[in-house]
Amino acid sequence: MPACYPTLILTILLKFSTTYSTTEWTSWFNIDHPGGEGDYETVQAIRFYYKDRLCSRPIALEARTTDWATPEQTKEVVHSNPEKGFWCINKEQPKDQRCSNYHVRFQCPLDLLYWSHWSPWSSCSQTSCGSRGIQVRHRSCIYTQPLGILSLKRCVGEATERRVCNSSPCVEGKWSPWGLWTPCTKTCGMGRSIRRRTCNSKDISCVGKSFQVQKCQKSPCNACSGCTCAIHTLVGKVHTSQGSVIKNAKVFLTDKLLGSTDLHGHFRVIGLCKEDTFNITVAKDGFSSETLQTLTNGTGMSYFETILKRKGKPYIVQHPYSKIRRVGHKVTLCCEATGNPPPTKYYWYHNGTLLDKHTFKYEQSLTLRNITAAQAGEYQCKASNGLGVIKSSISQLTVIGKGEAGCNKSPLEHLVKLPVDCYQKRSGSSYYNVGKCPNTQCVGQMTSDLLCKDKVDYCCGVKRMKLQEVKCPGYILPIMVVVECGCAQCIQPKVLIRGRVTSYDSGEPLRFGQIIVSGKNMGFTGFKGEFTLEVPKGTKRLVVTFVDPKDRFLETIKVFPFDPKGSTVFQDVKVMRRQEPVDLDPTVTNVISLGASGEEDPMGELVIPPNSFTKNNGEVYLGTVKASVTFLDPRNLSTAFAASSDLNFVNRDGDISPLRTYGMFAVDFREDTTHSLLQTGKVEVRLNTEQVKMLQHLEKMKLWSLNQETGIWEEESNLQMVKGGRRGKREERSFLIGQLEIRERRLFNLDVPEFRRCFVKVRAYMNEKFIPNEQLEGVVVTLINLEPMPGFPSNPRAWGRFDSVITGRNGACLPAFCDAQQPDAYTAYVTATMGGEELEAAPSSPKLNPNIVGVSQPYLNKLGYQRTDHDDPAGKKTAFKVNLAKPNPNSFDENHGPIYVYQNLRGCEEAPDSDNHFRFYRVEVDKYEYNVVPFDETDLTSWIGGYLSWWPNPQEFRACYIKVRIHGPQEYMVRSRNIGGSNSRTIGQLYGLRDTRSVRGMDVHSTSAACVEFKCSGMLYDQSLVDRTQVVVTPQGSCRIVEVNRLLEEYLARHPPLALGNDTGEFSMLAPFDPLGHNYGIYTVTDQNPRLAKEIAIGRCFDGTSDGFSREMKSQSGVALTFRCQEKAITHESFFQRLLNNPGQALREIRQEMRENEQQAAPAQRVPYPGTGIVSLIRRPSVSQRGMGQSQNK
Repeated sequence: MPACYPTLILTILLKFSTTYSTTEWTSWFNIDHPGGEGDYETVQAIRFYYKDRLCSRPIALEARTTDWATPEQTKEVVHSNPEKGFWCINKEQPKDQRCSNYHVRFQCPLDLLYWSHWSPWSSCSQTSCGSRGIQVRHRSCIYTQPLGILSLKRCVGEATERRVCNSSPCVEGKWSPWGLWTPCTKTCGMGRSIRRRTCNSKDISCVGKSFQVQKCQKSPCNACSGCTCAIHTLVGKVHTSQGSVIKNAKVFLTDKLLGSTDLHGHFRVIGLCKEDTFNITVAKDGFSSETLQTLTNGTGMSYFETILKRKGKPYIVQHPYSKIRRVGHKVTLCCEATGNPPPTKYYWYHNGTLLDKHTFKYEQSLTLRNITAAQAGEYQCKASNGLGVIKSSISQLTVIGKGEAGCNKSPLEHLVKLPVDCYQKRSGSSYYNVGKCPNTQCVGQMTSDLLCKDKVDYCCGVKRMKLQEVKCPGYILPIMVVVECGCAQCIQPKVLIRGRVTSYDSGEPLRFGQIIVSGKNMGFTGFKGEFTLEVPKGTKRLVVTFVDPKDRFLETIKVFPFDPKGSTVFQDVKVMRRQEPVDLDPTVTNVISLGASGEEDPMGELVIPPNSFTKNNGEVYLGTVKASVTFLDPRNLSTAFAASSDLNFVNRDGDISPLRTYGMFAVDFREDTTHSLLQTGKVEVRLNTEQVKMLQHLEKMKLWSLNQETGIWEEESNLQMVKGGRRGKREERSFLIGQLEIRERRLFNLDVPEFRRCFVKVRAYMNEKFIPNEQLEGVVVTLINLEPMPGFPSNPRAWGRFDSVITGRNGACLPAFCDAQQPDAYTAYVTATMGGEELEAAPSSPKLNPNIVGVSQPYLNKLGYQRTDHDDPAGKKTAFKVNLAKPNPNSFDENHGPIYVYQNLRGCEEAPDSDNHFRFYRVEVDKYEYNVVPFDETDLTSWIGGYLSWWPNPQEFRACYIKVRIHGPQEYMVRSRNIGGSNSRTIGQLYGLRDTRSVRGMDVHSTSAACVEFKCSGMLYDQSLVDRTQVVVTPQGSCRIVEVNRLLEEYLARHPPLALGNDTGEFSMLAPFDPLGHNYGIYTVTDQNPRLAKEIAIGRCFDGTSDGFSREMKSQSGVALTFRCQEKAITHESFFQRLLNNPGQALREIRQEMRENEQQAAPAQRVPYPGTGIVSLIRRPSVSQRGMGQSQNK
């Protein structure tokens, strides 16, 4: 077989030589960086990022490391295939060796001309049901030469095809097949039987009922029903869905009680006069009853086995969508809830008024036909299953007139900041109004289908823009301005949650933890605890569970707020470490303290009676018990971030309402040998009343357990006051005592429902100037309610509740407990984070300034605002404390924020910028960003397509940075000017400007560095044109370039055209297509959110690595460019005087200047680029410079 290899290779080469007369190598690609399992440069990934830069049939592949070594030189085990790509696996390498960072290029034939595959057929041009329209599909003529766009060759055939299409028929939702008829409700005489079906169409309502009832008749009842037959026996077994047996479950024959299950869940009764099958009913308190038919084997014995499910209140799984319609149209609003038993009754409300069921004929869906203007407003549904009710979120129905415009053509005011050197004297401002469209719902093309959710959402967006010019001193600044808005299809960005999961006490990451949403495994956390989660469409309440596969951390359930407009939200998740287990003797009473710490008394205790532990099969367990009880103590403020869920319950009206906690505890009881989970019978939970500082809470305290699927706390039992237990001779303690059984649920809470509620207004700003139109969206603001009385001496207040809200265009309104009688009855601790970075709160010292805090006097003094560094200047500046004093309705000063009564949520959400509010701001180095086509990176729906758009694709954002080092006595502003470089549609036109102040390095004196953003090269917004951005990097002041990264310089030389006009004071390049990495001083990150992509790229740039992250500038690592900036000293001495006074220093300055002049004296070389007319100028470095670059990059 080996002898065949040369023949095979020769055959392939001969075939290539006859098929392709000429070939050419592509540019180098570096998609992946070595980490995790290795380095993978797959063809699939390269085509994803560079769709038109790799031919469809590459014939060869070459790989080199970023240090330009071949795989043979590195002696690493690698794999390559022109059709699949290149890969190097760490575990295949020799011991203690990992894969290098490789980049690859491919050999492509130049003269192969062919059609691409046909695109999928477009949607039918007519969307209304039952109509005929046109469908279109396209294909492209592909010429495999990298610059094939310049070729005059054309493929034979048509590039576009059309066909007639019929839109979907006018149909309603489809029902599933009918289920089986249930057993007859009577075993003799006349009874009834039920069968059910479900609506399989989530977006289309079904017509008809979901169940049918029929009469059923058994044999006539006779006197034997009261007799006994000694030869017939009924046996059975009852257990939960988790497999645990259920004792004391009652078994009924018709209405007659036959008996109950024993400790093992078994049932047995002798003497029934039943030879055939018959119906029985099994019931147990707290579980749904089940009626089922017994089985018989014909030997005088009948058998049954059933699963009882725990009763559960209803929970909304589909909320109604907000919609907009014209007068005379029709609309369907849908609502769906789950529960045990399933909800059977639905109620619909319009503006808070119950709609008549007979008039509107609604069930789960509400259909309105021939809509009038009076039917506009808020709609909400309520579901009931007999155990409780639950309300949906509110949907808004907007109704506009038949001739009324669906979108106001006139754009709103939107001010963008001009460069600092472009102040407009005529307007007296540094801002320019570019206009914007409101991105609100509008009426587009409607279908005749009755859908729960419209197939296409339409929003008021940009219809027309025009390019204007702003005159700045010395130059003209182009700017795109919105001149007309119109109704168009909404931009639907992906909604993402990113974050990391770490221990609240040590910061240890949760590695490879399982992530569960709605019972489904959504992935795992990474090695550093990081995770990314896409929010399912239609989600209103996102409940996420993190499970540690090693059981070191508690299973943690979080309810995440998110931004439906697509801004990625970063969540810093904290988890509790599981308490080390202790050994218990199950034959005696065991008392476990809850929250004991040092000299402080515990919050309470768990009392387990003797012989309470049982196995799943009901057998009493008498061996050693491994007991782990982890208590989350609210007297420790840091534990608030590790608490599960969001401390809410559903009240009797169906509203989600808040709880105030006095401690959570998770229990884990296991067998000593098999480590199987154990259950308990009734155990006591005791809460020490001395730890309840608010006496009115004693009467309302309850014991709750967490529903892991919904994240809602559900009541387990009330707590009653009992006196008992002495600490001293005369001192007697009182306890609040409740009981619970530990079975399926393992997380419990001691909570009080609290109804004294308010909303707190908070805004986040780009900087400490607090300019209204520079507010930040997507900031996670967290408010922790603190109790009024001291807890631990080190933490003067215990926490009772926490809430998190995402800031929008008008800030955020956070729910909080408040009090009208005593201003400091409740206190709040407020923080704000964005992308894992903590924002600073407005300062409160050395003097409290209302204009800075954002709250006017005298209300500010009443609230007692203090930043956390108020008493200690060395303290953190990232939080503030404030008294939650409910506003006095008779005081004008207190009725314009920052605290609003709970009934005035709308007033809080719509409050103008001038009203009172609390403030956070971002602390960062000076920077400025200017885009010719305006775009708000915190609101992805504001994206506008255009050839000059900085971000050409709203679904994928690629951030590029270059690291610039500066030798000089101070910090300097560095600007990148980004211009179209190679495409005829954009060449010479400005994309945008970026200004960044350099940051001093900690490792080298008189050296700073800046991570400067530039526009990445690549596809333009129509995804068919490619442009290499011309980037000009210029430091402020008297600066000269002294060094260029050798690898970057070689790359630019291998990928012409070279940029024109490099001189001593600036650096110019055509930006690379490839994501080069830290060895080149270029940092590229692609993400579905622009702000997050930039944060990651900046972190890597600061660190000087391709996969690290740092907030501390490392000015000697991963540098692309080096400048030397000089500040001329203020002096009146002539050169002769300096030579007389300090000859040594003067001569050293002369030598330094001569040396630098020699370095800049290398001859320039002009390189013409064929076919474009561009002539590039590159200045070759001197030998000394190249030596410096090589040493720097070793």
